[in-house]
Amino acid sequence: MHKQEAALFQDKKVGFFIYLGVEAIMFAVLFATYMIFTPAANGPYPSEVFQAKMVMLSSFFLLSSSGTLMVAERGVRERKKKKTLLGLGLTLVLAIVFLGVEVYEFYSFVQEGYGLSTSVFLSSFYVLVGLHAAHVAFGIGWMIVLFIQFRRTKVSASLYEEKQTIFSYYWHFVDGIWVFIILLVYLPYIT
Repeated sequence: MHKQEAALFQDKKVGFFIYLGVEAIMFAVLFATYMIFTPAANGPYPSEVFQAKMVMLSSFFLLSSSGTLMVAERGVRERKKKKTLLGLGLTLVLAIVFLGVEVYEFYSFVQEGYGLSTSVFLSSFYVLVGLHAAHVAFGIGWMIVLFIQFRRTKVSASLYEEKQTIFSYYWHFVDGIWVFIILLVYLPYIT
């Protein structure tokens, strides 16, 4: 890697860390809002809404995706195409399944009468967890772009490695936010 290329990549990393810092502040505000309004004075208690099985299932899929992404990262560093594709492919599948479980969870809550406007607790829950799900959906799109760039375009190995690295920062951040969601949103109220 040339010095000029390395300096450009370092600038991109710094910019991306600033972006992640802003995202962390936004999520901190949403966590604070959720904690202020939960449990709500009116409406259902969180333990009436949350289901431990759904939380464990979605957590298994999303948190496993960090491990499979590490396989892809190692494959990129070692210049092993099959390892990279396997790791990235498994990460993509796990992310899609996680998102499907989250959509099903939201759908089942609404079917049970626990919609967005039922209480301030549910409003803050849907905004917080829904924004996290939107980040997962964005990550799925990003992974598809990485696949296309890996398979079809003439992207240099060093540039692809940087793109993969920046995506990894994003994905591990999204997984970290999910850990906080488990600990602060679900765990105190799961029966």
